[in-house]
Amino acid sequence: MSRIGKMPINIPNGVKVEIANNIVTATGPLGTLNLNYDKRITIKQENNQILVSRSSDDKLDRSMHGLYRALINNMVVGVSEGYKKTLVISGVGYRATVNGNKLTLNLGFSHPCEVVAPEGIKFETKDANTIVVSGINKELVGEVAAKIRSLRPVEPYHLYGVHYSDEKLTKKEGKKAGSGKK
Repeated sequence: MSRIGKMPINIPNGVKVEIANNIVTATGPLGTLNLNYDKRITIKQENNQILVSRSSDDKLDRSMHGLYRALINNMVVGVSEGYKKTLVISGVGYRATVNGNKLTLNLGFSHPCEVVAPEGIKFETKDANTIVVSGINKELVGEVAAKIRSLRPVEPYHLYGVHYSDEKLTKKEGKKAGSGKK
């Protein structure tokens, strides 16, 4: 039995989950999310909990068991609390500004880089060097944050670039001058 798949999902107050026609719909204070699930997986709602089970012990069924439980849990957490990713920009003259749903980044290029927020994503800047990407869909928040990070990956010698706030960076040592014999 899948360790992740067999755990029940607790539904917090203010969140409503509907299961019908192989579609799970989670509605909460922050919005609504839908998920189409496979026919091999059975989803039941009992006593403010969602239980996910599978029809057989086939390899595909076992892999989908834990997957769908995790996806439904992400939906429930997303509509009740939401998700955030924090990015940090480091470098001389590097900065970020938000104008409506558009994020403008000055990352040392000859032109500013602009990222338009897809529907359901919100950008915030705490200061000129910190960006917060937030939304209810965990997958979309991570995808947009990764896209911003890929605009200027951190270079290893000075650590200039865009990185996650909780990312551990390692600085490489530069070349040694005059260390070799001729």
